[in-house]
Amino acid sequence: MAAYRTLRAITADDAYANLALAEQTAGLSARDAAFATELVAGSCRALGLYDAIIASAGGRPLRTLQPAVVDLLRLGAHQLLELRVPSHAAVAATVDLARVVLSQRVTGVVNAILRKISALDADAWAARLRRERTDADALLARHPQWIIDAYADLLPGSEIPALLAANNEPPIPHLVVRPGLAEVSELGGRPLRWSPFGATASGNPADLAAVNQGRAGVQDEGSQLVAWALTLVEAPAGPWLDLCAGPGGKAALLAGLARDKGERLVASELQPHRAALVGRALARYDEPGPIVIAADGARPAWPANRFARVLLDAPCTGLGALRRRPEARWRRKPADLDVLVPLQHELLASAINAAAPGGVIAYATCSPHRRETSEVVEAATGVEILDAPAVLPSIPDAGRGPYLQLWPHRHGTDAMFLALLRKAAPTQ
Repeated sequence: MAAYRTLRAITADDAYANLALAEQTAGLSARDAAFATELVAGSCRALGLYDAIIASAGGRPLRTLQPAVVDLLRLGAHQLLELRVPSHAAVAATVDLARVVLSQRVTGVVNAILRKISALDADAWAARLRRERTDADALLARHPQWIIDAYADLLPGSEIPALLAANNEPPIPHLVVRPGLAEVSELGGRPLRWSPFGATASGNPADLAAVNQGRAGVQDEGSQLVAWALTLVEAPAGPWLDLCAGPGGKAALLAGLARDKGERLVASELQPHRAALVGRALARYDEPGPIVIAADGARPAWPANRFARVLLDAPCTGLGALRRRPEARWRRKPADLDVLVPLQHELLASAINAAAPGGVIAYATCSPHRRETSEVVEAATGVEILDAPAVLPSIPDAGRGPYLQLWPHRHGTDAMFLALLRKAAPTQ
């Protein structure tokens, strides 16, 4: 039931899998919560594949089935083809669930399609789909073809299978301290490879005192690294700005590092409810602490030429974070770039305008897509592109020209992109 309700929230209401799961699994035993998590994450990763199998087994297009029935069949298909659940148990449990959450009327079709799915194993279904569909190989890799093509535009072909496989593995949660409020030794786990602020999680992060008290949080090492890199480049004195700060992880790291340098962070977020999340992430910093505002970064609420360091973690397709948000691979479409890319250009121009002469701007995305990354940066004016990989020289194989590019299969992080820019002095 928890898995079904979560999957419905994802497919019907565009909920984030991790947030919806946390809500639905609260109160379950650790074992049941883990099983519900695998049902949802596995179904989301392979959603396109399972949809093709359901359509083939049912002999009908998915649009002829109720969306809720499709979600039930996805959960059943995952149990039948990927998990060690006996076929009779997977079919019976899914039919019982259909009866409870929908009606007796739909149990027949659910039972019939799942029994046809159970007649073949995963290898046999792969062979059948290759006979039926031209996109079968992409579906079997659990990625839409356009995303595979975007990766192949940046990586050698020999690395693509390893990247796709890494995207299909649940990530090991990473923790991060709020500098000045907690020590890495409080986090347990193993210290991260390159970030000096974090460690791997060895259990439920919420059970740690530092996390529970707001002195530490959950954050991928890649996000820690791009925020830290901004602080390592020479820059003039002055306040710092996080232009798109929600939900507040990078802002919390920057706030502590700014305080260490005697500076103050302004964290801005467009949506008031996300600005509230930023405020909670920064709440443990004493006055005069960081300033949190709800403002449109493209229409700034601050004067030009004001900030010594500016972070723009731009809204993007999230193609680099598919391990943590498996549903995004099927939710995103190529047309989304046509909406996001102009916004990214606009926000980067605003970030440059906000920076003081000689100030440093970090442009980061959790997508490696060329249109969202290097093409945005190279269209900017009034800045010098700095050598970002040289700022973090201990990270191997992270160079993409002057940009830093992390990869799940190389670094065990999200595929974070980072460009560091220095604002030019005004011409006389």
